[in-house]
Amino acid sequence: VQLVESGGGLVQTGGSLRLSCATSGFTFDDYAIGWFRQAPGKEREGVSCITISDGSTYYKDSVKGRFTISSDNAKNTVYLQMDNVKPDDTAVYYCAADNYFFGRSCLAGYLEFRGQGTLVTVSS
Repeated sequence: VQLVESGGGLVQTGGSLRLSCATSGFTFDDYAIGWFRQAPGKEREGVSCITISDGSTYYKDSVKGRFTISSDNAKNTVYLQMDNVKPDDTAVYYCAADNYFFGRSCLAGYLEFRGQGTLVTVSS
């Protein structure tokens, strides 16, 4: 099983960034996939999740209206479009997958498979 994130980098406040999570080694359609982040000295938090089979999406309150999660099932890839970013969005972002934590429980769960992460830095 592999999950590989890409797309992180330095962006200015108010700017946009798109993260990608390329997956392999499991049946993509059977899973929920989420984006999580952890800033230095802070707890890990769930940012957004998607149930691949029906496309249902879930978001942390502070990113609603700014971030959009989507999937390309043909490519077994999940994206996180980040718009109007803020300095508080600075963190290592990683994607994770599980076939147990569906719905909003995905945001709080510790999913079975996860990637190494990609750093997002928002400058003020």
